[in-house]
Amino acid sequence: MAGGYLSGIFGSSPVRPMQQHMDKVHACVTELIPFVEAALAGDLQAMAERRETIARLEGEADQLKRELRRHLPNTLFMPMSRLDLLDVLTMQDRVANRAKDIAGLMLGRRMQLPAGIADDYLVFVRRAVDACTQARKAINELDELVETGFGRREVGLVEGMLDELADIESDTDEMQVKIRATLFELENQLPPVDVMFYYRAIDWTGDLADRAERVGARLQLMLAR
Repeated sequence: MAGGYLSGIFGSSPVRPMQQHMDKVHACVTELIPFVEAALAGDLQAMAERRETIARLEGEADQLKRELRRHLPNTLFMPMSRLDLLDVLTMQDRVANRAKDIAGLMLGRRMQLPAGIADDYLVFVRRAVDACTQARKAINELDELVETGFGRREVGLVEGMLDELADIESDTDEMQVKIRATLFELENQLPPVDVMFYYRAIDWTGDLADRAERVGARLQLMLAR
């Protein structure tokens, strides 16, 4: 993204660039669903293509992050601090990073999950993506929050979204426990090295939802100030 473009919109508010960054993060994370579907089908070519898309989108999100940090003024005439905005941006960035990690691990290992957990893992991934979708929904309310001066009605609306985000993240916690328990029962039937990386993929997927929830947590701190 050109610096001139960002400079132009920073004259009024840095909120839209924050939302654009989250849009890119969300696009990156959403690609995990077809990526995992390809993995479960054993389609390495499709996995490689989707992983390339994930890496490209993560790189574009990184570029947006760098430009935003470079052009974010030291003093904002807004009801939020520069530090708060940078904290939220950092959390958003970590979501995309984890999506790239998951895709890289699974492609690098040519991972095909055991039948006993494959379907549940796909549901788990979809729910983790739901967490990112909900975080994006909350971030997309930032402009309304600013326009209303963090008015009570708008704050209440966003807090409701963040409560739903926390519920989604709790769902992923329960799914993670269930999948790990199933994998534990299958361990003796599987190569030990593969099992180790299955656990890592599961844990990183849970972490994806955790990171999305942390975006909401940083936003909630902003609302409380």
